[in-house]
Amino acid sequence: MSRLLKLQFLGPLALFVATLSAELAARALERAPSSETLWYLNLRVFGLFQRSHETLCGYVDLEGFQLFGIALPIFALACAGLVMHSKLPLAVSTQFAAGYAGFLLMSWQSPAPSTTQAALGWIAVPSGEGFYILAGILGVTLLSCVISHLLYLCPARAGA
Repeated sequence: MSRLLKLQFLGPLALFVATLSAELAARALERAPSSETLWYLNLRVFGLFQRSHETLCGYVDLEGFQLFGIALPIFALACAGLVMHSKLPLAVSTQFAAGYAGFLLMSWQSPAPSTTQAALGWIAVPSGEGFYILAGILGVTLLSCVISHLLYLCPARAGA
């Protein structure tokens, strides 16, 4: 298997692992609500997934939808592409992973109206640990997306 195909697989894998970790932390907090560590994980580290859950609740209000309805199908499509040695399912899963990572970024936006002032930033992003999770997910999914495009465009360019 090509090394680039393995790198292409990292985007959906990182998205699945992060979503699974957030879901497990939320389930653990339900069982041990007095745990300071679990509260820290849910509010500071995986707060990004809580915000996106709030955004999704207006459309789909299912328990664990981000894991079972979004991240798991993307990951399963990527695994199917690896098993079948087919570039298309893997490429599609990387595009969906990048789209969901973009949704995670956009869901962090505050629903309250912003004040008008001179500023360099136009997107509100989480700070601290949440920022590192978001940057990691975005970085890896965008890298796999770029590799996906390279794997399709280089043979097309060589054939032309």
